[in-house]
Amino acid sequence: MAKYELKLPQMGESVAEAIVTNWLKKVGDTVEVDEGIVEVATDKVDSEVPSEVSGVVVELRFEVDQVVKIGEVMAIIETEASAEAVATPTVETTAKVIEKEIEQLQQNVTKTDVVVSGLKSDRFYSPLVKSIAQKEGISLQELDQIKGTGADNRVTKNDMLSYLENREKQTVNRSAELPQNKVAEVKATSFQKGDERIEMSRMGKLIAEHMVHSKHTSPHVQSFTEVDVTRIWNWRNKVKKAFEAQEGEKFTFTPIFMEAVAKALKDYPMMNISLEGTTIIKKKNINIGMATALPDGNLIVPVIKNADQLNLRGMTKVVNDLAKRARANQLKPDEIKDGTYTVTNIGSFGNVFGTPIINQPQVGILAIGAIRKTPAVIETPEGDVIGIRYKMMLSHSYDHRVVNGALGGMFVQRVGEYLENWDMNRDI
Repeated sequence: MAKYELKLPQMGESVAEAIVTNWLKKVGDTVEVDEGIVEVATDKVDSEVPSEVSGVVVELRFEVDQVVKIGEVMAIIETEASAEAVATPTVETTAKVIEKEIEQLQQNVTKTDVVVSGLKSDRFYSPLVKSIAQKEGISLQELDQIKGTGADNRVTKNDMLSYLENREKQTVNRSAELPQNKVAEVKATSFQKGDERIEMSRMGKLIAEHMVHSKHTSPHVQSFTEVDVTRIWNWRNKVKKAFEAQEGEKFTFTPIFMEAVAKALKDYPMMNISLEGTTIIKKKNINIGMATALPDGNLIVPVIKNADQLNLRGMTKVVNDLAKRARANQLKPDEIKDGTYTVTNIGSFGNVFGTPIINQPQVGILAIGAIRKTPAVIETPEGDVIGIRYKMMLSHSYDHRVVNGALGGMFVQRVGEYLENWDMNRDI
């Protein structure tokens, strides 16, 4: 048996506390994974706090109307899992963190009213219920007809799931009443012989929802620049063997790129921001997300915290460690949070350039293309000559609500300048 501490999660960047409005479980009740335990309210949103484990509630530490600080333990849940299993984060835990962030983003949009097709309802719905309604395309009129079994006749998650199950059965029954030729026609348009149905993974669904939300939220604009990285190519070849012999790990191009991005963010701090409504939040720390492909095809973004304070050797160690543990499903939840800007190395797949989607609530993301040998004009005191150079493309996507073309273009150009003007005599 192990005891799990249910803590009040982050409810938004400027939120420090919440008020307990209703306990959905009491001591002795059983609780399932993702089932709501308590309802809380802040000055911005009302929300349910779900459990990340299954077990029995053995302690409630706050009364209704008491104030809870972010991160404080609200309840204790006894679970049959081992203590190690409860304490060790996995990709599943990581997925829950992403899910909470998505729900928070949705809460910022919906506030305390349900808004569907431009209409509003005076009936209270929890953010989780709102999210399910939006995802399943449930209209406001349809939502208002669902009978609630929660406190004060509120609609709960289980009410929504039951409603959706019954709705699906009704759809199937209606299909059964169709003439057989019509049923066959419907099936033929959606599924052919030899096709394979593959259900998306839980993390895949969360990523898809996050990406759709980003495209819906931010008008994406792109700027591209070509960078001559011949100096870096030659310098890395000169130092990498000694580094790998000393440290026992690879010295890739990624830490070099991350260092250049961190420097450019210091030069252009208005790229290191987020947007909350009409308020710009200028970030103090430079925390660079590093998009990392997982063995199952999904993507995760571990964060290099305070990247501008790391020297190149330190940056290399952090990059290698995060990438290794990301692929082994060993990242901690805090290691994928609080990013202020993101970099994705599409060149590792041989891609030249791309148009990446912004990782909300950030306002920019940089895609680094493959390094290629290309013929180029080289200026010399004796005149221009043609030579072989190592070049790559930088693709910068940014949120045009707050980043105009000048800033977006100057930022990516500055990253390129740091790379092109690399010191060949530098020590790692």
